[in-house]
Amino acid sequence: MAESTELGSITRYLVGKVTSKDRKYHLQTFKNCFIGSEAVTEMVDSGLVPSRDEAVQLGKEMLKEGLLKHVTDDNDFEDERLFYRFTMLETPRGHIEGHVSWADFKDTNATTKVSFSGNIDNGEREMDEEVSPLDEHNIKLLDLVKPKSWVDPVPLDKYNLVVIGAGAGGLISAIQSAGLQGKVALIEKHLLGGDCLNVGCVPSKALIRCARAVKEMKNAEEFGIEIEGKANVNFGRIMERMRRLRAKIAPADSAKRYTGLGVNVFQGHARFTSKNTVEVNGKRLKFAKCIIATGARAFVPPIPGLKEVPYLTNSSLFNLTELPEVFGVIGSGPIGVEMAQCFARFGSKVVLFDLMEKILPREDPDAASIIQSALEEDGVEFRFKSMISKVDYDTESKKITMTFTQDGGSAQTITLDQLLVSAGRAPNVEELDLEKAGVEYKTKGFRGLVVKDTLQTTNPKIYGVGDVCLPYQFTHMADASAKIAFRNSMFPVVSEKVSKLIIPWCTYTSPEISHVGAYEKELDEKDIKYEVWIASLEHNDRAILEGDNDGFVKLISKAGTDTILGATIVAENAGDMISEVSVAMQAGMGLKALSTVIHPYPTQADAIRIAAGGFNKTRLTPGTKRLLKTIISLRN
Repeated sequence: MAESTELGSITRYLVGKVTSKDRKYHLQTFKNCFIGSEAVTEMVDSGLVPSRDEAVQLGKEMLKEGLLKHVTDDNDFEDERLFYRFTMLETPRGHIEGHVSWADFKDTNATTKVSFSGNIDNGEREMDEEVSPLDEHNIKLLDLVKPKSWVDPVPLDKYNLVVIGAGAGGLISAIQSAGLQGKVALIEKHLLGGDCLNVGCVPSKALIRCARAVKEMKNAEEFGIEIEGKANVNFGRIMERMRRLRAKIAPADSAKRYTGLGVNVFQGHARFTSKNTVEVNGKRLKFAKCIIATGARAFVPPIPGLKEVPYLTNSSLFNLTELPEVFGVIGSGPIGVEMAQCFARFGSKVVLFDLMEKILPREDPDAASIIQSALEEDGVEFRFKSMISKVDYDTESKKITMTFTQDGGSAQTITLDQLLVSAGRAPNVEELDLEKAGVEYKTKGFRGLVVKDTLQTTNPKIYGVGDVCLPYQFTHMADASAKIAFRNSMFPVVSEKVSKLIIPWCTYTSPEISHVGAYEKELDEKDIKYEVWIASLEHNDRAILEGDNDGFVKLISKAGTDTILGATIVAENAGDMISEVSVAMQAGMGLKALSTVIHPYPTQADAIRIAAGGFNKTRLTPGTKRLLKTIISLRN
């Protein structure tokens, strides 16, 4: 094997001898590249190596050392008409310098925390992120999504697209542009992957799966399984599993992957300096178009004393290593109820506080009622119509004391080990200097960027996607909106509208509750006439056999027609089931067509067919029934 210095000399020689130029393949242009077989010929003809096989081996060593690369990173060096580039001819891209890892910063304290607040100090805890403990799994995660020795690329003269924020919406925006060979920059001040990977969908669903396993163990006797002794919940192992799986998923969102796809990745805080420039780490980036995908953070209500208390939000919840004996939750939205049920199943005493008189106020009341009963069965205590007047923290006992009144009654106190604040989300619009870019935003009422239906902001060059500008704050919504914003920004004649999207969602309690389209209360407010079709899982064979028959499928159609306006499903796998209705709505299928879809038996999804079939039964008028009876009698 040739030494690195020798390989470098050979590479410099080949740069001057082999033709590098723009080349086309399948209508795609690859910039400044050479052909592998031509390089092999030059190495043999110049006497660098005696044979083509040895030239190929030398090329493989050069590729391994990073001196050259295949244009799409899909092939090793070969004696074929494949396109390669000399890396020394490329504009310096972002890269990891040296072999520094987060492991080098780990001390003997197993609870080591790493805090990220970008390169600004705003004093807002909710805008920061912490990763703890610094074990092997979190080290792997950080090395992928926040490389310690990352070196920003040298900025290009001008970018086709600059994306601010590397959560779901930002990553999708960047990869679309890179896929079309666009010049794209991606800026992230915290962790690549955003909330979903690091402090949202991924870690929460890992915990939910463990909580389901706990429930199954407790109900084992119902299925004829006898467990000797007590099945203990090891919370530390549960959290370790979550960290391990999160790190396993992280490569898909890594700085290395996106750099390899042609994206200039910058780690730092972005600020607009004009209507078409942004600054990060002292570097000025000029853009033709920009997408803001900065997401949202936990909203913290102005409760006296709360900001002096070490409360949890989704950004810090998944750092826990010990199960709290008493776990308080403020807010009964999706995050609050999911985690309340999880921790109750793990063994915590869970108390949930809310100003409202029921959970999940946005959802169908019948559906929310089933979920509330399920949480109560798991031991969750509810304090509805609660007004929290004060929160205190004892530094010695490390206990939180909450003072509150319920339904206008007398003051009560409760002592907690941990307190989760899940009272909504606040879009991240601060510290971006949006005024300099001419981008309007709101911090009261409906908060976030002000965007048109095309997701264009008040600056025609800048678009918003995901949680920073939309009321439906889901990963799949950020994904879908990013695709619309990208197409509208690059191809203005397209003019796609976000209001045309059919967006389903799911709250991952047990059972789950999923929804798509309109709710009955929304149709009532708009004075739209409708009909409701329900199939209870109480009579669904699969649900009965599984022991999960507390649920239903509810379909809503326009009155007198089979046009589907909305649907709500409550079932253990409601999130998977709702997609069938979403496809029907997307394709313009009505209840008639949905009622004819053959489902495998037995499945809970067959309840969708049963509910849709209710429409057909109402079409059988007395006259139609008499006619059919006559026809049948004549055939006999």
